[in-house]
Amino acid sequence: MKKFLWVLLFSFVFSSSLSAKDYTKKYEVRIFIDQMVKRHHFNRNYLNRLFKNAKYQKKALSAYVPSLRPKVKNYRTPTQRKQGSWDRYENIFLKKSKVTKGVEYMRKHRQTLQKAYQKYGVQPEYVTAIIGIESHYGANTGRYPVFDTLTTLSFEKNRRNRFFKSELKEFLLMTKREKINPKRIMGSRAGAIGLGQFMPSNYKAYVVDFNRDGKKSMNSADDAIGSVAYYFKRHGWKRGQPVAVRVSYPGKRYTGRRTGYKYKYHRASLKNISPKEAFEYSGKVHLIKLKRFGFDELWYGTKNFYVITRYNHSSYYAMTVYQLADRIKKAYKKKYEVSKTKTFISLLRD
Repeated sequence: MKKFLWVLLFSFVFSSSLSAKDYTKKYEVRIFIDQMVKRHHFNRNYLNRLFKNAKYQKKALSAYVPSLRPKVKNYRTPTQRKQGSWDRYENIFLKKSKVTKGVEYMRKHRQTLQKAYQKYGVQPEYVTAIIGIESHYGANTGRYPVFDTLTTLSFEKNRRNRFFKSELKEFLLMTKREKINPKRIMGSRAGAIGLGQFMPSNYKAYVVDFNRDGKKSMNSADDAIGSVAYYFKRHGWKRGQPVAVRVSYPGKRYTGRRTGYKYKYHRASLKNISPKEAFEYSGKVHLIKLKRFGFDELWYGTKNFYVITRYNHSSYYAMTVYQLADRIKKAYKKKYEVSKTKTFISLLRD
């Protein structure tokens, strides 16, 4: 048993040492360090120490270099073969457990969510849904060392080197401002951080010190809630404006107009399409198509729907946020028995 443990320990140490890499040997890293020293007044020795012992993150890099991925057969079960792309998306991100945990999270942080609503006009259920999707309500904020990940993605060849180099610069500037050790911050395999999974470039512009403790941290529930709401507000979120509504159209597959958040139309120009419920909105709408196994769901998306796509440039993502928020709100009302005379927002305040 002892022999096995020693072998295991040796294997771990050996594999760890293999992953360490002296990035200062790369010419482009030395140029990067020069720029950080000259333009942003970093200490050269400090940066050299960081880059001399960066850990190569192969798994993170494999997301952008297909040849690094293990070969896996793309097997789909009979049930999966009878699902459209939205069916599969819904099964992953709109599970009942996701809604239940969302209700618990919203109740736990009701005061902060109410404060964010009052200040930025973003309903609590939408902030909650974003945090639920991005980090499972804070339970999974990422297990990749952000500095090592961004270093790997910046200086190992891949199609997004320039983007990640910019994010690495912003990450180092953020850690300098906030006086944080860059080696201690964990995040996603793209370098996103905290409950709302903000990229480093978003920190300076959108992260707020919502609990006023003198620090800006997306790993703080208060700061994350305030920052998500502020992000929406800065991108044009309108208090009280609807987000989406399902519409009817002739047939089972929609091919009439281009769909997605990039395209918008006057409703009068969309013939034979009508909302399935009351929809008080006078602006242009996006047509959002969700592909089911046997038919297409079609929705109108408003300017607020478009705002959600600024968080993640995907119509499916924005629709997931909308539907999860809607389900959380309904479940919250049901659980806490909101009366007709008591609004949802006032319930959160109690």
